[in-house]
Amino acid sequence: MTPRVAPGRFRELGPVNWVIWRVLTLASGAEDAKIFSTLGRTKGLFRGWLHYSGRLMPGGRISRHETELVILRVAHLRGCQYEMDHHIRLGRRAGVTPEILGRVLTGPEAAGWDPRHRALMTAVDELVATKNLGDPAWAALAAHFDDRRMIEFCLLVTQYDGLATTIDTLRIDRDF
Repeated sequence: MTPRVAPGRFRELGPVNWVIWRVLTLASGAEDAKIFSTLGRTKGLFRGWLHYSGRLMPGGRISRHETELVILRVAHLRGCQYEMDHHIRLGRRAGVTPEILGRVLTGPEAAGWDPRHRALMTAVDELVATKNLGDPAWAALAAHFDDRRMIEFCLLVTQYDGLATTIDTLRIDRDF
């Protein structure tokens, strides 16, 4: 499908967002990191979103490895190949092996999860599906996460769920 909003260039992005887009494109290894050249058209909102997103990943209190597990599971549940492309690559750097990725794609019922990661995957599935966590899923994850990480978990899942919605609605083309 054709993107509903074309990726911006210097004129649409402005000098600050153009530089940010170029740096992030180079860091991603893509020719054009279209998520940034598209969202960059919003000027200051883009920079605010980047700050917020960066506080969750990579700057959050949840480990980078677990953050990537969450993002990959959200991307899989939402069928967002754009997020999958990027976070498979980023996940590798955070220790997400092909075996672990296979478990993420299978879900919480996959063999090989320890109780912490099974609780994490279960909570992701429930939050994406119902937009809430029941007491059993909450208690299972809270056995491993403190209050701050529980809040961060909710923000992380909903951030990437919302991003998948934005990517799909704008029909942003994959980079790879």
